[in-house]
Amino acid sequence: MIEAFRKIWRFAGNETKNINRSVAVSFLNALLQMTQVGAIYCVVRALTGGERSGRIALIALALELISIFGGAVASGFSKMLQTHAGYFMAADRRVAIADRLKSVPMGFFNANSLGQVAGVCTTVVGGIEGIVGMVLVNILSGLITTAVFAVMILFFDWHIGLIAIIGIALYFAVVSAMEKKSVAIAEGTQRSQTALENSRAANLEVEQILTPYTTVQEAVLQIAGVAMMLAAILLWKNGAMTLPNALMTLIVSFMVFSQIRLFGMGVSMLRMTAASIARAVETGDMPRLDEKGRAISPEKHDIVFDHVSFSYEKKPILKDVSVTLRDRSTTAIVGPSGSGKTTFCNLIARFWDVDRGSIRIGGSDVRDYTLESLMDQISIVFQNVYLFADTIENNIKFGCPNATHAQVVEAAKKACCDDFIESLPKGYETVIGEGGASLSGGEKQRISIARAMLKDAPIVILDEATANVDPENEDRLQRAIEALTGDKTIIMIAHRLKTVKNADQILVIDHGEIVQQGRHETLINQKGIYADFVGSKRETVDWKLK
Repeated sequence: MIEAFRKIWRFAGNETKNINRSVAVSFLNALLQMTQVGAIYCVVRALTGGERSGRIALIALALELISIFGGAVASGFSKMLQTHAGYFMAADRRVAIADRLKSVPMGFFNANSLGQVAGVCTTVVGGIEGIVGMVLVNILSGLITTAVFAVMILFFDWHIGLIAIIGIALYFAVVSAMEKKSVAIAEGTQRSQTALENSRAANLEVEQILTPYTTVQEAVLQIAGVAMMLAAILLWKNGAMTLPNALMTLIVSFMVFSQIRLFGMGVSMLRMTAASIARAVETGDMPRLDEKGRAISPEKHDIVFDHVSFSYEKKPILKDVSVTLRDRSTTAIVGPSGSGKTTFCNLIARFWDVDRGSIRIGGSDVRDYTLESLMDQISIVFQNVYLFADTIENNIKFGCPNATHAQVVEAAKKACCDDFIESLPKGYETVIGEGGASLSGGEKQRISIARAMLKDAPIVILDEATANVDPENEDRLQRAIEALTGDKTIIMIAHRLKTVKNADQILVIDHGEIVQQGRHETLINQKGIYADFVGSKRETVDWKLK
């Protein structure tokens, strides 16, 4: 439990002072609640002693007013501090994660990683902001109030005090067992936050495992409360306890265990909160690129792989690759699925840093560029295009935000997408759905090409840009690509023969190595993967339904 408290305080950062103030005010609130007991005790003694003076009534009223109004002010102030601390510590964590994302390798931004980050920033951190203050206050005020009640019960009678202490000890034992059990469950639940079905299953598992513990907790409290009441009645009946103390014991038995229950609720949530915090901290420790480069604008844009090796999560992807891609030439990359083609291209854009060797653009290692200046040299058209929930014009301007409307339209015409854009209800001001869900695959690809054209970078990487396009749009998309790639250094991953055969250079990659290299006319006459690739494509073209 102590370590969980430490995690919360470390996570709180600048909001630690507000949490401390909230706890202090909650302590004051707990003491104010005790004045209610004093008021009740005064009334009970007066009634059982036959005293009917107004002085006792005024004392009880004063104590009750202090408890009600003082407690209301203290409780409100404490909750305000809790809310401020919870929401701002969560906001600070989200901002820290966002700042970290600016410097992580771009290869980190795959669907799985983004889903995890999104889950942490929403579900996990969202859970933290609402309960951190409440958890601390429930536990600490519960402990304080329980201690005060325990002393008070001992004052009434040590026999009853012993019963209460045994009940509290048993309850804490159950809470401790539940706390240990919940560690693994809590951590597992947090790992499942990004998948709805997994989260549902994990939460059900938590409830199924913790329900028996909570049932036992409640039973212990009820039994201890009943035992205290029976003991008070028996002791009074035998003359070992005064009537006022016996009545107060009956009343306090309800109050003390309600406070212990509050403590138990806090403890049951403490481990969940600590697991959430650990998950958020882990996400904030994402890998980051070492960027100590300078702004470089090379005159030429040849790309040199010099004995490059790269592994992803300890799995070798590229192995000692050396090749030169000449300035203003077209290089086509082919090979079996999983051979390392996409990784080859992504390393050029420094989605990751290489393990060994170097990649140079215009004579400078890509690690010597600032990320901004490196991205200025490269446009990428992915197979799976992502468009933002914004206007079509803003999506095209993404790589060149200062472009004019006329420049956007010109790029769209070159990319053969002006006609379908103009047919939309608001033309270029049409807002498309998140991810471009309202557009077809070919339309999204052409918008992506228009975006790359507007950026006008000297290096263009095409990652299977036509792989999922329907035949109806293929010719138009091919014309758009030809318009984009004129007079630039082109690297294209392609599965279509007519896209590959006119390349200045073809690289055949298999198992992370370049196994063939040359022009179409040379490779077609060699036995190997390329000749097999061409043969399979021709068979597909010649195939007819009879």
